[in-house]
Amino acid sequence: MSRFPKLTETFVLYEMLAMEQLGVQVEVYPLLRVRKTTAHQEGANVWVKIVELFSRTQGDLTMHPESASFVERANFEPFFSWHMLPAHLHFLLRKPLTYFSTLWTLIRATWGSLNLFLGALSIFPKTVYFAYHMEADKVTHVHAHFANHPAAAAFIIHRLVGIPYSFTAHGADLQVDQHMLCEKVREAAFVVTISSFNKELIIEKCGAQYRDCIKVIHCGVDTSVFSPSRKDGEAKQRDTPFTILCIGTMYEVKGHVYLIDACRLLKEQGVDFNCYLVGDGPFRPALAEQVEQLGLTNCVFFYGQRTHQEISDLLKGVDTLAVPSIPTSSGRREGIPVVLMEAMAAGVPVVASGISGIPELVEDAVSGLLVRPRDPEALAAALKRLYQDPALCQRLGQAGRDKVLQEFDLHTNAALLAHSIEQVRSL
Repeated sequence: MSRFPKLTETFVLYEMLAMEQLGVQVEVYPLLRVRKTTAHQEGANVWVKIVELFSRTQGDLTMHPESASFVERANFEPFFSWHMLPAHLHFLLRKPLTYFSTLWTLIRATWGSLNLFLGALSIFPKTVYFAYHMEADKVTHVHAHFANHPAAAAFIIHRLVGIPYSFTAHGADLQVDQHMLCEKVREAAFVVTISSFNKELIIEKCGAQYRDCIKVIHCGVDTSVFSPSRKDGEAKQRDTPFTILCIGTMYEVKGHVYLIDACRLLKEQGVDFNCYLVGDGPFRPALAEQVEQLGLTNCVFFYGQRTHQEISDLLKGVDTLAVPSIPTSSGRREGIPVVLMEAMAAGVPVVASGISGIPELVEDAVSGLLVRPRDPEALAAALKRLYQDPALCQRLGQAGRDKVLQEFDLHTNAALLAHSIEQVRSL
């Protein structure tokens, strides 16, 4: 993965834990060690990542407790160190053509994308070192999360030592910049996408001949951790303000500005509500200013970053989750936000934007409500509909949990990934 331990990427952490429960031995090779408690800027470029690499840890690093064992044994390495030279000499002496052809492919395939070009060159020294030790340690398969830099690292390792690899394509990693995508797909044992929407994007870019090797395996959530706090058929009593929860790093793609504007409309319409914004990020100061300017400080609150268990606890006491995602001018889009799965598993009715792979999880008026992106009026109307109709909340909450149990369960989907890897090993 790109960064570890990253608080917002629970889907990576809990997939690894689920794989271990299936008996798979998991070793972790992060490209960057997280050192800051605050979120990095949206779509951070390589320079930002290099600065982060050499930064000292700021404050007490917030991470999920379950990641501690992985952090202790993770293979954290700098971008370059003299102790990596023997690995490079090994391949230069024994496989010089492979070494230079791999480097040339990285340069050629990423040319035209400054971020991917500099990223490929910066990770090359440490990835060669990883390849050398993976071969010595008899690693049998490499799986990378994200189609950009991590998939490039898996490509390098495969080229140098022949270990088969796969990668999971999520959202912006696939949609913003597709340089080198086809080379990664061509040499992968298989490719995972978290949505059918993403699968079709890859096929459109790389060709229909790869359709059979692209597997749709949804990210999943632990449905025993995220479960309803009320019994089936028991509606929540409306003796307190209607509570709206929004969880996500405060980036443009998350659409917080439209939710805050929708809150203004709800207040004007006399809706008694509280909205809680959970997360942090570069847009937080601007969002706080927007809340103050609109006179919403008594009903819109910032909760900062929260751990997995804290999110689970929060979901037990809210009426709805709002995920007002938007496509950005740079091409960034959500995949299928995991927080939607968590809320639905907890029986919380959701309101989300009907873009990207989200409709594969949320069926409008069946397992949640979908609205147009960048439309605060539609968002406010959907939230008010839930406020006025507790029975609808109950029905959508139950249908949402059923949907997650059927298609987005963590352990079921981790087993699908483990089976796919085992099929490669048995060839």
